[in-house]
Amino acid sequence: MRAVRGLTAATAAARRLAGALLVALLAVAATAAHAGAQKEEDLADSVRGALAAAIADDRPLRPVFASGGERLAYLKWLGEMSARLAARIPEPQVRVELIEVAYYEAKRAGLEPALVLGLIQVESNFRKYAISSAGARGLMQVMPFWVRTIGDSDARKLFHLQSNLRYGCTILRYYLDREQGDLYLALGRYNGSRGRPEYPNAVLAAWKRWQYSEATVTVAGDAEIAPSRPRAPVAEPPARNPFSSQRVAANPS
Repeated sequence: MRAVRGLTAATAAARRLAGALLVALLAVAATAAHAGAQKEEDLADSVRGALAAAIADDRPLRPVFASGGERLAYLKWLGEMSARLAARIPEPQVRVELIEVAYYEAKRAGLEPALVLGLIQVESNFRKYAISSAGARGLMQVMPFWVRTIGDSDARKLFHLQSNLRYGCTILRYYLDREQGDLYLALGRYNGSRGRPEYPNAVLAAWKRWQYSEATVTVAGDAEIAPSRPRAPVAEPPARNPFSSQRVAANPS
C-alpha cells in the first residue's frame, strides 16, 4: 500500500514538473520573434566609421520646438500614440518612454516615427526582450553582429531601449541610402529578404496604422547628427513597389 502511495506521489510530482516545463516553454515562445536575419556584409572603412560614430553619439533626448504650437502638436501626437499603444504596453511610463525614444531616434536618422513604430510592431510586437529564431534581438530585432561591427561588442545593449532603437534606425537609414531611397528594397535588406514582398507589405500596413499629423520638430544639433537627409524614392511601377505614391493613394487606410 505504501509502495502504491509512493508511486502515486511520484507520478503527481512528475506531472507537476512536466506542467512547469510546459509553462516555461510557452513563456519562451511568447517572447520569441519571427523576424528574418539581416545579412552580415563587408563594409568600407568610411561607412563603418560613419555608422560607428552614429551609434556612439550620446547626446540626450532633446527635441527642439520652434514655437509653442509645435510643442503642443508634438504633445498631442505623443498622447495619441500612447493611447494606441496602451493595449500592448499597459504601463503609461514605459510606453511613453518608448514613444519618445522612437521619435527621437527616427528623426535623428531622417526617418518617419510612424515608420519606425510600424517596423517595431512587425519585428517584435513591442516586446523589448524578443529574440528571433535567427538570433535578432530587441524591439527592432537587431542582429548581434552589428554590435561587433560598429559598436563596442556588448550585445546585451540590444535589450536596452535607446541602444536598440539607435542601432535599428541607423541600420535602416544605411540600407535606405544604399538603395538610393527605395524603401521597398531597404526593408527587404533589413529583414534579410530583399526583393520579396511579404515583409515590406507587412511594414507598410503597420506604418499606416501609426500615421498621424505629426509636428515638425527637429532634434538638437540635427544638422550635425544626421547630415544625410531622406532621398526621394526611385520611381517604380506601383504594382512592383507598394510604397509608390500612386499605390498608397489608391489604397488609403
